[in-house]
Order: sequence, then C-alpha cells, then structure tokens
Amino acid sequence: MPQVVFFRENDGSVPMLEWIVLLPEGARDRCKARIERLRTFGHLLRRPKADFLRDGIHELRVKHEGVNYRLLYFFFGRDAVVLTQGFVKRQARVPASELERALRRRVVFTSDPERHMHAEA
Repeated sequence: MPQVVFFRENDGSVPMLEWIVLLPEGARDRCKARIERLRTFGHLLRRPKADFLRDGIHELRVKHEGVNYRLLYFFFGRDAVVLTQGFVKRQARVPASELERALRRRVVFTSDPERHMHAEA
C-alpha cells in the first residue's frame, strides 16, 4: 500500500488541501474516498476511477452532482503517491495548463522531496 502525500510549495502552501476544503461537502467526501482508494490500490487503480494522462501524470476521476472533479498525481518510486492539485473539469480534455502545472510540480518535488512533501497525520 503506497503512502499518499501532498505536494507542498516553497511558501509552505499545499494546493490540493487548499482546493479540497473549498469543495461542497458531498464532492469533498467523494474526493477523499477516491484518495483512500488510491492509497489502497496504488498502481492498480484504473478507469473509471483513475487514468494515466502523460509523462507520469495520472488523474483521479470524481463526479458529483454532474460536476467532474480531477485530482492530479504522480508516483514517486513504488512507495509514494504525490497529489499535486485538483480542479473542476469543464471540457473534454484535461486543460494543458493543469497538466503542465503537475509536470512542473513533479520536477520540483523530485529535486527535493523532503522540502516539498506534506503528509497528513
């Protein structure tokens, strides 16, 4: 079972956690449940719950009351999953800006994992 951690910016902010607390309660609960499935199944989690996007970036897929939520993540070795950010998906494809942000965060994280890792207690 992989450890699930959150990407932390240089300023100490944790984008995924800041985003998730702003969601409606039902959506927030579904996102948290999906994160738990990721913690349980790791690399084995597949569509429709998760999908590979490109260049090592994956998405958790959550739908609540007709709204599509996406949580982007990558694997760090075999033992950790790093959640980078979440967003509301309003178009057929994941916006390039969100994918590029996740890719940049992966580079930053891998350069100094200890500094950019936030683990929930």
